[in-house]
Amino acid sequence: MVTYSSHYKQKLTTPQKAVEIIKDGDTIVHGLTIAEPPALLAAIAARCRQNDLKDINIFSLLPLEHAGKTVLTPDLCDVVRAYSWFVSGSDRALVKVGLNYFVPNYFHQIPKLCREYMDIDIVVTAVSPMDKAGYFSFGTANDFTSTAARHCKTLILEVNENMPRVFGDSLIHISEVHALVENNVPLLEMKPPEPRPEDKIIGRSISEMVPDGATLQLGIGGLPNAVTVNLMGHKDLGIHTEVFGPGMVELIQQGVVTGRRKKTHRFKNIFTVAQGTREMYEFMNDNPSMESYPVSYTNDPAVIAKNDNVISINSVLEVDLMGQCNAEFLGGSQFSGTGGQLDFVRGAFNSKGGKSILAFYSTADDGRISRVVPRFKTGTVVTTPRMDTHYLVTEYGVVNLKGKSTRDRALDIIAIAHPRFRDDLLKEAEDMYLI
Repeated sequence: MVTYSSHYKQKLTTPQKAVEIIKDGDTIVHGLTIAEPPALLAAIAARCRQNDLKDINIFSLLPLEHAGKTVLTPDLCDVVRAYSWFVSGSDRALVKVGLNYFVPNYFHQIPKLCREYMDIDIVVTAVSPMDKAGYFSFGTANDFTSTAARHCKTLILEVNENMPRVFGDSLIHISEVHALVENNVPLLEMKPPEPRPEDKIIGRSISEMVPDGATLQLGIGGLPNAVTVNLMGHKDLGIHTEVFGPGMVELIQQGVVTGRRKKTHRFKNIFTVAQGTREMYEFMNDNPSMESYPVSYTNDPAVIAKNDNVISINSVLEVDLMGQCNAEFLGGSQFSGTGGQLDFVRGAFNSKGGKSILAFYSTADDGRISRVVPRFKTGTVVTTPRMDTHYLVTEYGVVNLKGKSTRDRALDIIAIAHPRFRDDLLKEAEDMYLI
């Protein structure tokens, strides 16, 4: 009988030894969010500070604390050329001053970028412990990491007993690994923000749009997560999502989510990234209902559309009177990223009975700024084009833009703006010859 413990022991080393293989000029991709490997990233940063490395390229997506405090610190900017596929609080300031470079993308296409457009030297990521068959699980982060791991020159794993073992296409074998380290630290937690008064109104409005038997996708942030508390009376919901979060766990545990009516992966909860609490990670661990797949699969609009009644719920920062939506650009610079929003906007609309819902608060800055604007400022990017926008929701109502003329669209959008700004928006619409 073949055992893999000897292979494991041969490849087990220290973080410092593991990263000695990295050379000047190498391109490194690290695990996403909860799968950031703290020991390996710290060891890479240490080599950089010792002037032992130079001109390395590091690719991140939504970097969190471990990356932000190691390889993405400002003092390493002369050594590390940092690139971001999705900006976060950990690299936002660097992007704003040109010390980190945003790479525009659709999330589902990043695996193809890793496979065909990049020459990746090193991948470092956190994984679950090896099972008896010699497999590790990518756990909370399948996304592009699984593809990069199989198309890099050197794969270094940070094994963490707290990383959940997840089913689906989420495994990597010991034979594919060049080196590994052990670091059993608690996983980072990303708890949903405290709800705002508007969340209750918006959450209730959206929940009324969700039929029994629907398949859900929820984006990140307070608004999408506020929807889950209003779905407890629903039946036989399913999950096919980009991000799996704590609100979904409660729906599963309460029997609201069963996956019974899904057309694909019946009875399974499909995701590519998981971000949440320790309790959520424990729920996921070795749970046969949880299946993770590469983002090239989960976020492919054609795959999304295979299920009926897909309800995609995401948030945006601002909307103009033509129906264009900006979810990623703020204050003249990149604030986050496109992520999978447009992937699910298109996939949900093409689903039989599906709805794409984009939610936002009507104002910002304590009510002083309208999030409905006549036209975007010069330089502002569009995340969801006007041709794709389906439902828009604020605390003042719900509108469906599909099939509407530019006149009707403008009037509908103004109707869900804050009442304080509606007269001015009407005047702007007239000046733009929309009405």
